[in-house]
Amino acid sequence: MRDEIHKTKKGHIIMKKNKSVMVFIEYTEESIAEVSLELVCKGKELAEKLQVPLEAIAVGFGANLRRELIKLGQYGCKSVYLIEDERLKHFTSVPYAKAVVETLQRVQPQIVLFGATTTGRDLAPRVASALKCGLTADCTDLQLGEHQIKGQTFHNTLLQIRPAFGGNIVATIVSPEHSPSMATVREGVMRINPPSGNEEHRAAIVDEKVCFDSSSDFPSEVIEIIKSERSVDLKQAKIIVAAGMGAASHEAMALIKELARVIGAEVAVSRPVVDAGILGHDHQVGQTGTTVRPTLYIACGISGQIQHRAGMAESKRIIAINRDPQAPIFSIAHYGIVGDVKDVIPKMIKAYKNK
Repeated sequence: MRDEIHKTKKGHIIMKKNKSVMVFIEYTEESIAEVSLELVCKGKELAEKLQVPLEAIAVGFGANLRRELIKLGQYGCKSVYLIEDERLKHFTSVPYAKAVVETLQRVQPQIVLFGATTTGRDLAPRVASALKCGLTADCTDLQLGEHQIKGQTFHNTLLQIRPAFGGNIVATIVSPEHSPSMATVREGVMRINPPSGNEEHRAAIVDEKVCFDSSSDFPSEVIEIIKSERSVDLKQAKIIVAAGMGAASHEAMALIKELARVIGAEVAVSRPVVDAGILGHDHQVGQTGTTVRPTLYIACGISGQIQHRAGMAESKRIIAINRDPQAPIFSIAHYGIVGDVKDVIPKMIKAYKNK
């Protein structure tokens, strides 16, 4: 651990200890949530730049919980602070928040990351309020940089990047005067690096003791959990054919579905198509939908506003079909076709069938 030096305009020098980067781990269905692995990999990158350890915190109960947490060592996590209690098997806001707050108060990490899931969006604000620190929600990127405020220059400050004002701009938010810096991060925007494969890389489990009051800390009880399966798993799709408002007619959607069937792709849409009731939210790609990185992304009638690009810009190959040659989607597309979707897609289907 090294010291960080802050110097004011008046020549004052402020010494600040660099501490750990910590990730909140969600554990569901006997396994660690994918978004938690994404954040561990991003956390490792940040921790290496800061020259501090990467740690994690987990709250819950399960037969395989410890075994799964130990595996985080293969992603670079040094230790996991575990609050384990049978009453914590299912997420409830009050006891989870108490467990995380008390642990963070003792460990005092520099950065804390949560997934922008239903759990993270419930838990992180409660923790930030208790610790009186800043929190940026739904980040799409995290970087380290310099920030000046009130005559002080803060180095290696967490830059929390997210779309703002309806996705019309990308904002960078900082909270250098309060610790820790906290953020929730959207699912799918960070890459999961391959584990080391070395079983000797094991995260150390640190058991944390939190005294819960059965009446005040557990004001609610989980009676039943009802699960509904997603109609489509876009995050795992290798090929995606996506429709925007330029392809929102029933005729165009039929062609898009046929193209997807022929080439073995999943069908996705932009938000306006979901709002129009043509397909459900499970098919939505973009800022308020799913973030995808397929091998091939075919954007049909999608203008390419920043809200949509936030969810698909890292696709390996992008083919854009749009009648407007000035559509923003062409600025990120590898191949662009200017034309009507209803004219272009039948030709694509015919060409693929004929090889």
